[in-house]
Amino acid sequence: MPLPLLTVSSLNLRSILADTRPLKEPHFRRLWIAMIVTMVGAQLTVVAVPAQIYADTGSSAYVGLTGLFGLVPLVIFGLYGGALADHFDRRLLMMVSTVGLIGTSALFWLQAALGLGNVWVLLTLFAVQQAFFAINSPTRQALLPKLLPAQLLPAANSLSMTVFTAGAVAGPLVAGVLIPVTGYTYLYLIDTLTLFATLYAVVRLPALPVEGAGAKAPGLRSVVDGLVYLKTQPVLMMSFVVDLIAMVFGMPRALYPQIAHESFLGPADGGIAFALLFAAIPAGSVIGGVLSGWLSRVERQGLIVLWCIAAWGLGITLFGATLWVTPRLRILMLVLGLFFQMIAGAADVASAAIRTSILQSAADDNVRGRLQGVFTVVVAGGPRIADVAHGGAAAVVGTAATTTGGGLLVIVGIALCAVLVPSFVRYRVTAAEPIRV
Repeated sequence: MPLPLLTVSSLNLRSILADTRPLKEPHFRRLWIAMIVTMVGAQLTVVAVPAQIYADTGSSAYVGLTGLFGLVPLVIFGLYGGALADHFDRRLLMMVSTVGLIGTSALFWLQAALGLGNVWVLLTLFAVQQAFFAINSPTRQALLPKLLPAQLLPAANSLSMTVFTAGAVAGPLVAGVLIPVTGYTYLYLIDTLTLFATLYAVVRLPALPVEGAGAKAPGLRSVVDGLVYLKTQPVLMMSFVVDLIAMVFGMPRALYPQIAHESFLGPADGGIAFALLFAAIPAGSVIGGVLSGWLSRVERQGLIVLWCIAAWGLGITLFGATLWVTPRLRILMLVLGLFFQMIAGAADVASAAIRTSILQSAADDNVRGRLQGVFTVVVAGGPRIADVAHGGAAAVVGTAATTTGGGLLVIVGIALCAVLVPSFVRYRVTAAEPIRV
């Protein structure tokens, strides 16, 4: 009996590809298009700042200070920025923080144009920029439930994360090509100009006052109140815990230089294997975002998050297994290792989209900004903790054992979470209406 022909209708491609229904909402569509434009410039600056610092100083130690100068403002203003987002009109706060980002980018351009060559000016500007970003990010996430129904939040977050990860892949490549040709000045200028697209989208938003906002200006007590609220919400708390488990144990990026050199015989100062290792997870995230149509139909969001993070852990474990390699098989193991990391990246973007949606829909509006601030801190801090932990472990047991063991610990940790906090496993939302084709 012949097999029936597969048609576009039978495959139901619209149910497989990214759900674009959130783009029908004009305010979200403008923000998303602006994000595409802005990501071009933002990623140029991400590469240009450490490159300029190294060019000016010749010291990787000064480049390493970008981690400290970036993390401290992210933690402080991520938490406080969330408190601000729960007090002030979120449209107004987005406007102020976006203007701040434009201003710092313009100052990056000015110092490069003047040829100052002062590393402390660069680091200070970088810290100020990260502070404005730490206010902007939780505010942007907290306002989405005002624009879209809860059923479309996973799709909206997936669309945004797909753009972000695509920029993380393409941006460094473009910057690497442009820096020798144009220098740093034009890269900073491009970043400054593209940010006006976001400012335009924000200006077009309606007023977005916070429901139940307090009368007093937010301070330390407001931040503490948000953390106390989080403590009473096990589902929301677990959305942070599982992300920390995934990142702290399962993010081996600090080992990529050593892995590329020792396992795949690349040069000590970079090379193709090094570049591919760094690009694999973001590339998998882009593919996962493109094929994210199923996210809008997920009801048991907590359970799916656990499965996605378990898949992340499995992907990292299998990647680690490819590092137990003989030189004769290194090309095959590199290809397999990249594939397993891409699988991990696809699982990670699905997990992140759903976890963000849980925060946006399950939290009360007057604490939503503070929880998004905590989310910003967790997302920034987890990989940095992983860098320290993996680097230390690899010095003792090697990269293969560290990576494989880290992936296994992710799986074990997620299993324990499922057993200890069954309310997270049971958490569900009502799925959106089926997509009509």
